[in-house]
Amino acid sequence: MLRKNPTGHMPVVSETAFVDPTAIICGKVVIEDNVFIGPYAVIRADEVNDGGDMEPIIIKRDTNIQDGVVIHSKAGAAVTIGERSSIAHRSIIHGPCEVQDDAFIGFNSVVFDTVIGKGCVIRHNCVVDGLDLPDNFHVPPMTNIGADFDLNSISRVPPKYSAFSESVVSANHTLVQGYRRIANEL
Repeated sequence: MLRKNPTGHMPVVSETAFVDPTAIICGKVVIEDNVFIGPYAVIRADEVNDGGDMEPIIIKRDTNIQDGVVIHSKAGAAVTIGERSSIAHRSIIHGPCEVQDDAFIGFNSVVFDTVIGKGCVIRHNCVVDGLDLPDNFHVPPMTNIGADFDLNSISRVPPKYSAFSESVVSANHTLVQGYRRIANEL
């Protein structure tokens, strides 16, 4: 469902994207080409800053936002999800936040007030709060990263996880095409 926010902004969704009918996309949201938005996802850009304005939530091309993901932002701060990225089931992305290209955010993970570098893989049940991650880092399952976390303890992404991330993007790109085809048949 696409809907207006209280300030009157409507989502802008590419004709080549697929948004599941159970998803809620509200307000100043931009969804680019070939994006997959799964069932029960909520992407809501509706809070304003002290000046009464807000930055958009942008989901860049070829990205997938899976089932039950919530993307929101405090006080109108920007949220950007980069190209070919995957936000897995029931994750929360809360702005201010940037997830750069080719990143993978695992199941039930929470990302807040951070920049996630290109090619990062954050595994399931992780929290990244208030500390930016450099490119190509791997965050093991159930890791909590805060402002005082030692990034030297995080290794580069092992090749098998990079390959997994690429396969998820490819699978969801195929889903965009399939679901769009089905929607056109109804």
